[in-house]
Parts: sequence; C-alpha cells; structure tokens
Amino acid sequence: MTPLYIIPARGGSKGIPRKNIKPLCGRPLIAYSIDVARAAGAADDHIILSTDDAEIAAVGRNLGLAVDYMRPAELATDTAGSREVMLDVMAWADARGLDYDCVVLLQPTSPLRTADDVSRALALYTAEVDMVVTVCLAAANPYYNLFETTADGFLTISKGDGLLTRRQDAPPVWEYNGAVYVINPQSLRRCGLGAFARRMPCEMPRSRSIDLDTMQDWALAELLMQSPTATR
Repeated sequence: MTPLYIIPARGGSKGIPRKNIKPLCGRPLIAYSIDVARAAGAADDHIILSTDDAEIAAVGRNLGLAVDYMRPAELATDTAGSREVMLDVMAWADARGLDYDCVVLLQPTSPLRTADDVSRALALYTAEVDMVVTVCLAAANPYYNLFETTADGFLTISKGDGLLTRRQDAPPVWEYNGAVYVINPQSLRRCGLGAFARRMPCEMPRSRSIDLDTMQDWALAELLMQSPTATR
C-alpha cells in the first residue's frame, strides 16, 4: 500500500491564532504530524503539507519537507471544505506522477496520535471501503443520556425506549476524534465524506483523542504530553 499523506495547515486559524506553527512542548504543532507520517513509513515526497502560508511552508521546510505544493487562496478560507482541499492536493500529485492508492489525512490538531494509530487504521483499509476513521467512545449516549425536545417542548430520549437505567446496558456509540482518516481516492472523487456508506472505525483511547480547538485544549495537551502515562 502506498498512502498519500496530507497535512492541512492553513494560515488563518481563528480559535488558536497561528496554531499550526505555535510551539507545543517546544516544537511547532505541524512537527508532530510530520513525525507520525514518517514513523508510519511515509517517504517525504508522499507527505504533502497543504498550506497557503509562506511562514508555515518555511517551518515545514525546516522540518525537512520540500513543500513544493502551495494551497490556492480560495481553498484557505473559513468555508473551504476538507474534501476540496484534498482533491486539489490529489490533482497536484496526479500531475506529477506520484503513485498512491489511498489518502491519509492527518490534521495537526491531534498531536497525541501515534504512528501505531496510523498503522492500525491502514491495516483496516481495503479498496472495498470508503474510509477508515479513528474514533473514541462517545462521552454521551443517545440511548441513555441524550435527549431531544418534542413539538410540545418535553424531553424525549434520542434513541430507544428510554427505559435503560445503566449506561453499561446501552449500545456503544462512537465519535470521530479527528486524528486519522484513511480515504479511498475514488470514493473521495465521487462524493463528500459525509456521504460515504462504508466507514470503518479504528478505536483510539479518549486520553489521546484530544482535538486542539481552544487554548484550554492546548494547555491540556501540553499537560498530557509532559506526563505520558496519562495518555495510555
């Protein structure tokens, strides 16, 4: 299998300004995704840093990547979708004759993912699935403690009959943790990720499923990374 790794890192992040190159435990955030791709077996020419930002590109080059590809400005807005970003990288790779049979999306905001997480997701991938995606057990469960409101304003359980009295009796429910996506290129060309019918889960522990969106997330990630036993 020959994956094409895409690390999306636009310059205009809002929640944590300049987060993609902000130092996390002394290293720019994108370094952790580059490290993981390499540790999972990727050659540098198959690791594409997708950025519109000259400073982020320079940091990528300092980390050893060529960064020959630059993301078009129209794909670096708040409204640009991940699918369109990946399709543009794929078109660039295709034009240069790069061979690949799946796309691995590594968002920099998941610095606690490991090469083993990537390898496990790749091991689950076949051409018959649309995507393998890392998940963790959901913090809340629609069969037990998630509710919707009825037309008259009362709460009703989201799924099931609402008679379960122990969370352990509810079916397990999973949530995407944003760490690893292994995507079928043909499926991506055909439709968006939300329309995929064949999605395979790859479980990760919640302790390593942190997604950096706020400075509180950032502080927690630094704390966990300084105490590795906390993430096992």
